[in-house]
Amino acid sequence: MTALRIAGFAALLAAVLPVSAEPVTYRLDPAHTKVHWEVRHFGTSTHRGRFDTVDGSIVIDRATGRGDVSIGIATASVSSGVPALDGVLRGGSFLAAEDHPTAYFVASRLRFDGERLHELRGEFTLRGVSRPLSLTAMNFACRTDERLKREVCGGDFEAEIRRSDYGSTFGLPFVGDDVRLQIAVEAIRE
Repeated sequence: MTALRIAGFAALLAAVLPVSAEPVTYRLDPAHTKVHWEVRHFGTSTHRGRFDTVDGSIVIDRATGRGDVSIGIATASVSSGVPALDGVLRGGSFLAAEDHPTAYFVASRLRFDGERLHELRGEFTLRGVSRPLSLTAMNFACRTDERLKREVCGGDFEAEIRRSDYGSTFGLPFVGDDVRLQIAVEAIRE
């Protein structure tokens, strides 16, 4: 359920950073990049969790306002706070982590409202199934990190997927089909 997040991140950077003559590469900071998920449970409460291992890069050509995003999410890194549930989520009925250890989000299409990045459009692959996915940018900013002496950019993105679209139908309708994704991203200029 992850991978999502971050394809439009490149376009957002292009909108808020000064124009450069060539593409610039940013590497996701795994300590500050997380994919969170939530799904309804028996129509009452909401189960929440996250994926702890996320890796990827963003390449931005500021002169053209274009970019490419590539994000990988380790499906076995799912964490709900309940170890027994994590084992079930990693299994074949949900994430199928053994057969599909990585979920991917790739994107190169960005949508702006004026100068504000509004949406990242790309493709999300989960359980070996790829489908279009758009991430909505909730906020985004860049700064110079004094400790690293490099530029760091980050933001929050949201999306929703239907797990049945990716072949995960176990427990329907008791465990919800709609999965809300919240992605917190920070990337460091290389």
